[in-house]
Amino acid sequence: MNGRRRANVSDERPSATSTAGDLDRRRLAEALDAVGDAVVVVDAAGEAVLRNNAADRFNDARHADALAGDALRELLDRARNGEECSRELQLYGPPAEVFWMTARPLMAEGRRIGAVGLVRDVTEARRIETVRRDFVANVSHELKTPVGALAVLAETLATTENPEVARQFAERIADEATRVGAIVDDLLDLGSIESQSTFRGSVAVTELVRSAIDRVGAAAAASGHRITVSDCDEVVTCDRRQVVSALANLLDNALKYSEPGTQISISAGSVDGWVTFEVADQGVGIPSRDLDRIFERFYRVDRARSRTTGGTGLGLAIVRNVAHAHHGDVTVDSSEGDGSVFRLRIPVAGNVSPLFSEGR
Repeated sequence: MNGRRRANVSDERPSATSTAGDLDRRRLAEALDAVGDAVVVVDAAGEAVLRNNAADRFNDARHADALAGDALRELLDRARNGEECSRELQLYGPPAEVFWMTARPLMAEGRRIGAVGLVRDVTEARRIETVRRDFVANVSHELKTPVGALAVLAETLATTENPEVARQFAERIADEATRVGAIVDDLLDLGSIESQSTFRGSVAVTELVRSAIDRVGAAAAASGHRITVSDCDEVVTCDRRQVVSALANLLDNALKYSEPGTQISISAGSVDGWVTFEVADQGVGIPSRDLDRIFERFYRVDRARSRTTGGTGLGLAIVRNVAHAHHGDVTVDSSEGDGSVFRLRIPVAGNVSPLFSEGR
């Protein structure tokens, strides 16, 4: 598989038959180059007679690609001997990659004349499978706790005759039911965003900011937080409900992770066709080890505090999905003990190429 031969037009005057053959080979080579998968064709002796551009990385490669090249050669050797074979190869990188490889014999007039091998990059597909599997497990875990608590509280409430105890248990049941409702609401928001069931229109940035503040106004008043505002006169094309939800989640996050009575600021500004919303707090901050994961579903920096404040672990995941749905990004600057600054950026007209940033 070390050699490489592509169809080339001869310098000599070709016959009509050879010209047609060269044209067919060129067309085949161009078609294979347009395929995202790596394709290698070898003859009966195992020499490569055709390799598309995507397969070049595995030829005379080094490091992880060399392992993939060796695995492909092994499959092609088996295929030349008449065996259809395949395997999944995991390379731990960096970067980590997963390849699905398959090879099968090539036959002509009842005899084997070589083999063809294909390498498909399934890294993203496997990542999505893992995310979905973890998501189901996390949802089950997050719902199991409050649902179990509701069952225990209801059983206890049914057996008590003390009015004061009954009142306390009823309040606990209401709290747990609210928690379940919050998780379900956040899951529905995520599902709506990911299904792209959006309605976009022109909305003033000021309206978005003020609506988000209204959503958290009662919680801010109860905790004594001061929210300062600095917005702009820009108008953006967006899904109003989604963007307000994202901003409210950032404000809610700031409230939960800041000491009562401290200041939280929200501002907006427009530069070069982009509107950036910035939410800053004077809270506990985020340890550097957690910065790359805070936008994951159900990931909590401080689980004990999140349970106390009623957090679902989905707020920042919603913010990230809203940013991606609007072809924007969300980032965070923070250090432990020094507060956090979250920035949500979306294009004014909604027609800028996607920028998928998971946070710094």
